[in-house]
Amino acid sequence: MAINYPFGLPLKHNFAEFVHYNGLFLPHETDRILNLWNENQKIKATLSGADTYDDELRKSDVMFIENTPETEWIYNRLAGLAIQCNNERYWFDLLGFHNNLQLASYTEGDFFDWHLDFGAGEISDRKLSISMQLSDPDEYEGGDLQFMLNQKIVSAPREKGTIIVFPSFMMHRVTPITKGVRKSIVGWVAGPPYR
Repeated sequence: MAINYPFGLPLKHNFAEFVHYNGLFLPHETDRILNLWNENQKIKATLSGADTYDDELRKSDVMFIENTPETEWIYNRLAGLAIQCNNERYWFDLLGFHNNLQLASYTEGDFFDWHLDFGAGEISDRKLSISMQLSDPDEYEGGDLQFMLNQKIVSAPREKGTIIVFPSFMMHRVTPITKGVRKSIVGWVAGPPYR
């Protein structure tokens, strides 16, 4: 790559709009995570940085996975993957998870329209987003995690146990569920301001 006015900094060419991983969790471990879902603890999903609902942008239920001795293994595994992916692809300055991991549930009619996980205010420190597919793809229809890459829409793999890692500034959505239930883990890795 030709640089018109070099700053003397190294160039890194491994950027990817999103990366997917399989096999980090064994099938029985994925089921163990699924079993954390508690109907009594679910809440209606809000928008990042707001306590309000916007059913025109997002409609789903979530519950939070607190970092406890019983769930620390999930945090440890996902943190290790985030660090590995960051070292291979992004080289962002990372500090840790932005807040508790979310278990998300999308039922018929639920969706999350085009959005960024990064933005002004309390979400301005998000660097990497993580989404782990917990449902088998034949358990639901619709519900695709999709990315807008320029003007091209690309769907992420949807096999059970697949983990998608992507920069929080990537435009993405979850298409409406037309049948069944889709469950996933969602988390955000935070860091200091971009520099």
